[in-house]
Amino acid sequence: MQKSLRTLGVHEKARITSITACGEMGRRLRDMGLVTGTEVEVVGRAPLKDPVALRLRDFTLTLRNNEADCIMIEKMEEKS
Repeated sequence: MQKSLRTLGVHEKARITSITACGEMGRRLRDMGLVTGTEVEVVGRAPLKDPVALRLRDFTLTLRNNEADCIMIEKMEEKS
């Protein structure tokens, strides 16, 4: 099921399925490495839930919730 990155909880992993942002924001998100097929993990959230810290490709990135809303993901199953 596809949903927004904002809905992902701390320590949950997902794969990016699409970026819905257009123009400057869409370009900036892609420049930061947020492209289709990339695996991301939420590593933390600020006390008021904004921004969110992500781990992808050996680096940590923080995004505001309005940016996270433009990133569609598919949650990855937990391995036991």
